[in-house]
Amino acid sequence: MLRLGVNIDHVATIRNARGTPWPDPLRAARLAEEAGADGITAHLREDRRHISDADIDALMANLTLPLNLEMAATAEMQAIALRHRPHAVCIVPEKREERTTEGGLDVAGNEAMLADYIAPLREAGCRVSLFIGHDPAQIEAAARIGAAVVELHTGAYCDLDTEGRLAQRDAELAGLTRGAALADSLGLEVHAGHGLTFDTVGPIAAIPQVRELNIGHFLIAESVFTGLGEAIREMRRCMDGAR
Repeated sequence: MLRLGVNIDHVATIRNARGTPWPDPLRAARLAEEAGADGITAHLREDRRHISDADIDALMANLTLPLNLEMAATAEMQAIALRHRPHAVCIVPEKREERTTEGGLDVAGNEAMLADYIAPLREAGCRVSLFIGHDPAQIEAAARIGAAVVELHTGAYCDLDTEGRLAQRDAELAGLTRGAALADSLGLEVHAGHGLTFDTVGPIAAIPQVRELNIGHFLIAESVFTGLGEAIREMRRCMDGAR
């Protein structure tokens, strides 16, 4: 069964806009579990623009679902992950000026550094995932340095769909499909995520090697109108139908 990880970052974004305790990301995580989520994803950014250290403390202390901690490859974040030892750690590129994560990690260009960086996380029992594009060179590098998982960046595919650039969208989908097959052949577990909606999730969910999708912003946006539980249940229906 294709797993769904629900990213709760933007519950914290709304909370931080007013500096109040509400809405609570932990409550969102519990609602996600009740609605059928298989895991919770939270990105602890260097600038703490949404998820905070206290949120990670609360999630680790209270969650019954696995936590996937997204983070940049910095010494500070490594120390936090080693202290908490979440189920999974997903290494993502991060720039302070970006609105959201842009593109994937350059694993091939930073192989030695990333191999050294993820080694203590692996030894601590965390499943290490690398957020990358579908370039074969990046996938092969991820396998060489010992990552357990690659999460393929679906943002370009989703943007092309939104812009109505259908030929380019289909080419990007074909690239993701080839990338998933290559990663699987190299012994990597394949996840995917970024920008997925009810309209775009189906073709990604249909890729047979993809084992997990991580979806956040759209679910939080949709919850304004339908509630978080119903948004998650509808996403599950879309995923399962495509599978």
